[in-house]
Amino acid sequence: MKQSIYRERFRATLDHQPVDRCPIDLGGTPQSTIESAETTAGLAAHLGLVGEAPPDYDKLDRRILERFDVDFRRVGGLAAFDTPRTGRISDTDHTDCFGIHYHYSGMYWEIVDGPLRNAGMDELAAYELPTLAQLQIDRIDEWAIRARVLQANSPCVVVGEHPVFGVLELACWLCGYDHIMMMLALEPEFIHLLFGRILEFQKLIIREYYGRLGRHIHLTTSGDDFGTQSGLFMSPTMWREFVKPYMKERISYTACFTDAVYMHHTCGAVFDIIPDLIEIGVRILNPIQPRAAGMDPARLKSAYGDRIVFHGGLDTQQVLPSNDPAMIRPAVRELLDMMDPQRSGGYIFAPAHNLQSDVAPAAIACLYESVLEMQT
Repeated sequence: MKQSIYRERFRATLDHQPVDRCPIDLGGTPQSTIESAETTAGLAAHLGLVGEAPPDYDKLDRRILERFDVDFRRVGGLAAFDTPRTGRISDTDHTDCFGIHYHYSGMYWEIVDGPLRNAGMDELAAYELPTLAQLQIDRIDEWAIRARVLQANSPCVVVGEHPVFGVLELACWLCGYDHIMMMLALEPEFIHLLFGRILEFQKLIIREYYGRLGRHIHLTTSGDDFGTQSGLFMSPTMWREFVKPYMKERISYTACFTDAVYMHHTCGAVFDIIPDLIEIGVRILNPIQPRAAGMDPARLKSAYGDRIVFHGGLDTQQVLPSNDPAMIRPAVRELLDMMDPQRSGGYIFAPAHNLQSDVAPAAIACLYESVLEMQT
């Protein structure tokens, strides 16, 4: 039965048991998808898929996922709120429900400013996060229906996308990265007040979201970047004091509403805090960013490969944008050899991050065809 193949493969991978092949992800998380609709359409054409994508799955063209035997299907998204702060400034600028100002750069909506930039305790105390009364419950109910249908009718692992931002990233977007880093060093009471309020906001959303979707998903994501290409944003000691307790409570509270496995995304060089992430309940870590300092896949596998599942790892900075099969295929082979999933489990194949428009459809096809061929 197909259902047992995908979901039992996932369970074996979590248990670090041998598998027929590692689970394969494309689009199963917000950090492992194709960013451009044009690239997705080009990939469908490259694969000879004719006509519009089937309308029954809205995250990615389902035919592409089936062609590459992808194990995951994603549902849900960030919770939306109707607040007076939300508004359109121009064709290229808007503010969200928090009052964060975004500008469209031609590829991404980039943050320009936040409502708490350079704020002190008084401004923080006066600022109000969105409330339950402003939450768009109808959207969450729609996602719950989709999750139930996927769980019942799809053979794949159902992923509930995280509904709320991470405590560090939301704080930085509200206040500015520079201000948060300064306050971490100079005014810890400001940080604890802000992070505590964000945690309560997270719990409000978690209760409503997972209370509806939680029974129908096998995996849930979260995202909060802790590192740069060369190191953590802060010392491991400071991360453990200011971030870890709030993240631990978020994971624990989520578990009150779902048995879904908890997966966390953080970019950058985060080797030193992986034991902490394991301790607080992260079962899957995304991504393996192979060009970040200390994040070599072989090193990760050796140090933590029997304690956590790694997701990703195929370089999106140089290898995939080369669009050269002579670089892509050996990189796939090397990654599979290092992670050794068929003998030891513990690994989910995916690119190191989203596939941007500099990766051609033919290169994406080469990537996923290679991982299938090399495990048969």
